[in-house]
Amino acid sequence: MGEPGTKEILNLADLEASGGIHTGRKHILSILVENKPGVLARVAGLFARRGFNIGSLAVGPTDDASISRITLTVDGALHPIDQVTKQLHKLVNVIKIRDLEPEETVARELALFKVSADGESRAEILQFTEIFRGKVIDVSKRSVTVEITGTDDKIEAFEQMIRPFGLIEMVRTGEIAVARGRSAT
Repeated sequence: MGEPGTKEILNLADLEASGGIHTGRKHILSILVENKPGVLARVAGLFARRGFNIGSLAVGPTDDASISRITLTVDGALHPIDQVTKQLHKLVNVIKIRDLEPEETVARELALFKVSADGESRAEILQFTEIFRGKVIDVSKRSVTVEITGTDDKIEAFEQMIRPFGLIEMVRTGEIAVARGRSAT
């Protein structure tokens, strides 16, 4: 298999033969950056140049208005994550980077599901929403919009349960995470 940055062509069969495409652990990176234009583009560009596919990306302000937190998830199977984090540290606007360990992290995602709902199916959809501790946020004659917050697995499980009713639209925020306990990112 080719190294990151090489022009050697990889095909799907080679990736699957090497144990699958997503064989490494998922890395959740918490990156504190200066809240300035262009910083997100430079960070995302660095991952793209190194051949990483960003699984999810969430950006928001911190308690300090001059600093933003980028929460980024990538699969560490195909490329070593340490090289890209070393290059991230070299970017002027990057303040701190932390690769959060899954067992030491609280992570959540928000999803909105617009589901076709009429008559009998509406009651079942509302029941699934209650089981998954979701919230109905909009109702019309032919659809229901539900908000679910939780882990990636929980959101995917809810999607599988309601998809047969007719999933009209789905939107996910991407994962945000924080280290457990008193340690700060």
